[in-house]
Amino acid sequence: MPPRSRVTIRDVAAQAGVSVATVSKVLNQRYGVSADTFARVTAVIKELGYEASLVAQSLRNHRTNVIGILVADIEPFSTELLKGAADAIRGTGFELVVYSAGGRTGDPEGWERRYLSRLSGTLVDGAVLVTPAVDLEGLPGTPVVAVDPHTGRAALPTIDSDNLTGGRLATEHLLALGHRRIALLTGRADLKSAQQRETGYRRALAAAGVAVDEDLVRRGDYDHDVAAASARDLLTGPDRPTAIFAANDITGIAAIETAVALGLRVPEDLSVVGFDNIPESALCTPALTTVQQPIREMGHRAIGLLVRLINGETPDDTHVTLGTELIARHSTRALSS
Repeated sequence: MPPRSRVTIRDVAAQAGVSVATVSKVLNQRYGVSADTFARVTAVIKELGYEASLVAQSLRNHRTNVIGILVADIEPFSTELLKGAADAIRGTGFELVVYSAGGRTGDPEGWERRYLSRLSGTLVDGAVLVTPAVDLEGLPGTPVVAVDPHTGRAALPTIDSDNLTGGRLATEHLLALGHRRIALLTGRADLKSAQQRETGYRRALAAAGVAVDEDLVRRGDYDHDVAAASARDLLTGPDRPTAIFAANDITGIAAIETAVALGLRVPEDLSVVGFDNIPESALCTPALTTVQQPIREMGHRAIGLLVRLINGETPDDTHVTLGTELIARHSTRALSS
């Protein structure tokens, strides 16, 4: 059976016995249409299942009432952020469209700029960019809010969390449990947030009078497989760490899985702390002690800020940093004497 062709405004006009201009007036609720004609056209629109094209609508009204969220990939962090955005969009009169690069972000020109140029002006009224890697200034007429940008605060409005404090909290928790050989599985080197988490780790050790052993600082890259390989190297060495701070939960879970595969017990033989508090962190065995950053609230706040910008309002603060806190679970314990 051939696919059904899209119903056009001309189809509605022909069936209702009116002009295209009259249908347009009904769609845009303009004056100049009698009540009987309005009711007849509305009934035909419903009968035919006509939906106005977003592009056509934007050309007429200069608004689509659609907000775009651009993500590098659909993974646990972006999924939680999208949940917060979906909560925030209710009651605003806007709809939400998610555009994923599918992990294909290696283009040095910047996937964000390329995709935003495709969407802005005719498909979305504004966009939330999740962990953008490039400077996105100079895009006229398109309000943009950046969540956790690679370079930290910029001229664009930004939403992020206190990663420096979070890294310190994770390390201080392990120090308080008596650990001194504390390894770090780093985040992505190009992300300011990952750099801040590492700085928090280093400052906490320094404040406790513990020298950083650079052999215990290994790549994690926010990637399960990279972290698992680094954890294996750490845990099979001659002087393995008694604790690991992983810069996100995915790599923390990888560290636990690697330790168990090597015959180690968590937390009896190895304590592990993650970062993010994604749902998976509470579901792994043992449940992962982690630093919570309010990911859903970040998505919620980004939408709220963007809606105000689209509506021409001037927000009180265009750079919002949300707090982080330690969530203690079962992957950490006091170091046995």
